[in-house]
Amino acid sequence: MKTQSTPLAGRRATWALLLVSMLAGLLLWEGVVRSSQLPAFILPAPGQVWARFLSALGDGSLGRHIWVTLQEVVLGLVSGSLFAAALGYLLARSPRLERMLAPYVVASQSVPIVAIAPLLIIWFGPGLFSKVLICALIVFFPVLINTVVGLQAVPQDLHDLMRSLRASRWQTFRLLELPSAMPVFLGGLRIGATLSVIGAVVGELVGADRGLGFLINLGRGGYDTALVFVAVFTLVALALALYGLVLLLEARLLWWQRKSQTSEG
Repeated sequence: MKTQSTPLAGRRATWALLLVSMLAGLLLWEGVVRSSQLPAFILPAPGQVWARFLSALGDGSLGRHIWVTLQEVVLGLVSGSLFAAALGYLLARSPRLERMLAPYVVASQSVPIVAIAPLLIIWFGPGLFSKVLICALIVFFPVLINTVVGLQAVPQDLHDLMRSLRASRWQTFRLLELPSAMPVFLGGLRIGATLSVIGAVVGELVGADRGLGFLINLGRGGYDTALVFVAVFTLVALALALYGLVLLLEARLLWWQRKSQTSEG
């Protein structure tokens, strides 16, 4: 008799697999350090990175730099997503406007953000605004495209149905377009959440005196490679946390989708 795995058992298996994978990675890293006999300023051992993490955490410097980067990331993600969603709605509703602006939007993505980051720092200074702007620009494109695709994917039959029911523009948006486009929009937000961390670090690497990007520059300049590893791993944790928050938001907003799939199954 075939037994079906429960969702809880599936999640436990996933976490166990992740733990085993991380332990294997740490063991491999330790083995490479011991066998190569490289000095710590080139490749520190996991234990040295952990000790540096505790040191930076203990003196409060890591917490201060995390807070600075987190502000830039959250402000950039929220502002970039809101602007992209608003413009995406206008483009989806107006094919003429889409034909006019689409070439400029696509062309803007051919310029790497690393190339224009120095210009933004020069124009707006090395403060918070320029970092938030860089984050917003890097988040903008995936959220915009997903918003347009999600809204344009709403079947015309449903629009006709709403018109036959004499639904207002707001009712059509709230009851049809928003729920239909939400899954695709949240897919773009997932990408944007991880990209926003990259945007903040790019801005801090170009010109800043605080933040995790600045910490990487500080560690690199002083051959404190363990500190560079600490900053990089912290950035990874930050990106994963933001990605997890978007998944939680997705689970909360798309409960109706899961319920529908369950009833169909």
